[in-house]
Amino acid sequence: MIRKFILPLLVMMGFTVAAAGLMMTSVDVQPTVPEPIPRVVKVIEVNPQTIRLTVDSQGTIAPRTQSELVPEVSGRVVEVSPALAAGGHFRKGDILLRIDDADYRTALSRAQATVQRSQAELELARFEHDRQMQLEGQQLASRSQFQQAERTLKVAMAAVSEATTALKQAERDLRRTELRAPFDGRVRNERADVGQFIQRGTSIGTLYASDTVEVRLPVADRQLAFLNIPFGYQGDIDSPDAPRVTLSAEFAGKKLKWEGTIVRTEAEIDAQTRMVNVVAQIRTNNDPQLSVGLFVAAKIQGREVDDVIVLPRAALRGNDRVLVVDSDDRMYHRDITPLRLYEDKVIVQSGLLAGERVCVSPIQTVIDGMRVSPAA
Repeated sequence: MIRKFILPLLVMMGFTVAAAGLMMTSVDVQPTVPEPIPRVVKVIEVNPQTIRLTVDSQGTIAPRTQSELVPEVSGRVVEVSPALAAGGHFRKGDILLRIDDADYRTALSRAQATVQRSQAELELARFEHDRQMQLEGQQLASRSQFQQAERTLKVAMAAVSEATTALKQAERDLRRTELRAPFDGRVRNERADVGQFIQRGTSIGTLYASDTVEVRLPVADRQLAFLNIPFGYQGDIDSPDAPRVTLSAEFAGKKLKWEGTIVRTEAEIDAQTRMVNVVAQIRTNNDPQLSVGLFVAAKIQGREVDDVIVLPRAALRGNDRVLVVDSDDRMYHRDITPLRLYEDKVIVQSGLLAGERVCVSPIQTVIDGMRVSPAA
């Protein structure tokens, strides 16, 4: 009876007293919330600055001056200059083509003979006029005879004038049998050869000047504000205020670069692209690498802007917000006014102060006021 009931009861009572003692003597532990570890973010300190804007474009080199080689007289070609070939180079005044001038020399000789005959007739008419004037003064000739002599003199004077004009025309026609280059340039194409009969007014080739070339550069209308060029602008190539442009190309394994000037904008908007073409001129200085038809990239120098802040594009959160870290290392959203997104940068017009720190690290979720650990 004792072993069956009394001993188990005593054991249970002993354990109960021991548990109560342990509970009475245990340390009171208060629960604690672990402090979050601040996230490390990369920041940059912003400082306003003055920068010059640029606008990128591209286009193809084209001649500024191009004309058709057109003979002003007809005839058979007897000589063609080696320069009158596609790609040929010539100087102003060079003879590019000769036309058979035999007929024109004959016409010149006839014109010279006509002038001599008319001058002789004029001398005779003047002599007769003076004689009739004297006779009329002595009342030895009638008035009608004097008037007839006067009319004859006027006809002779007109004949001399007509013959002289015809002589000048014959001289011009003879000179025109030699087609001379109107400027320094190159030949784009030609359509004449020795023995060919060419007609007056028919184009036999295309020439272009090589001293200066042009490039039409399409620019979006909103980017014209960065260039500060009014629509319909007509500039002077030597004007110091004209926007400068840098052209670059890669051809035959070489990187090429030239400097030019924006001289005008075309007075219309392209109906398909909705862009405005600005025209740049470049003096070639006889550079053979600046070839017509070469495709080039252009950087057009724009206006200067003051007190703007340049940030990496990674700093943008959306279209017009950034993350600012304050002096307590807490991060907040900030609205800004971007002036322009260019390449991998954003130019901020307003919304930030000098010395403020902007986060440029990629963060998915941001709570205003969250503590961070800034790193430069």
